[in-house]
Amino acid sequence: MRILLVEDDPDQIEPLHEALTLSGHIVDAVEDGTAARWLMDEKEYDLLIFDWMLPGEDGIFLCRNYRQAGKGSPILMLTAKDTTADKVMGLDAGADDYLVKPVDIEELLARVRALRRRSPLWRGDILQLGELSLNLDTMRLNQANISLKLASRDFQLLEYMMRHPHQILTHSQIEQALWEWGEEPESNAIAARIKRLRQRLREIGVDGWIETVYGVGYRLEPPST
Repeated sequence: MRILLVEDDPDQIEPLHEALTLSGHIVDAVEDGTAARWLMDEKEYDLLIFDWMLPGEDGIFLCRNYRQAGKGSPILMLTAKDTTADKVMGLDAGADDYLVKPVDIEELLARVRALRRRSPLWRGDILQLGELSLNLDTMRLNQANISLKLASRDFQLLEYMMRHPHQILTHSQIEQALWEWGEEPESNAIAARIKRLRQRLREIGVDGWIETVYGVGYRLEPPST
């Protein structure tokens, strides 16, 4: 899941970014509302997390702007404002949920899991392709009676490929889907991640599912039965 995280406090944004990344999400993290609004226009997000008080446009403005653009992905508001009037203002602006600072990481991750189910792109907590299943909550890969916990980077790549089975995914598409805003992958980064994922799949008896389409990209294609 791709998340936009907007938080101007370095002591807050770094642990939130780390926790969300370790949970398998791709996180574009910025510290002001102006940069956030530009990203909202340029990219599609499954979930947006806004601090209320921000330099540039604040979280309330970002909520309203996003909803007025007709976009429906869930929004989680982070703020020290905890009165009923404040909560009503945030919800009326378009937020789906509200978390009072200081943020408890475990509670944040639970809210994220719950809000993910409201995303227009949600297809369930488990992705299934043939006998292969991927649990989006636990990042566990299952095939027959074998289960394997994936590291976040391997999980992100497999989730993306399982959401687009049988399709040729170009290097550009993979880069745009899996690298965070502002990151530039090295020339062999995608090939290295594909190699690592193939190794993990072989550990549970799945081999040959990831095809290399030379000069173009890769395709997840289960063998025909």
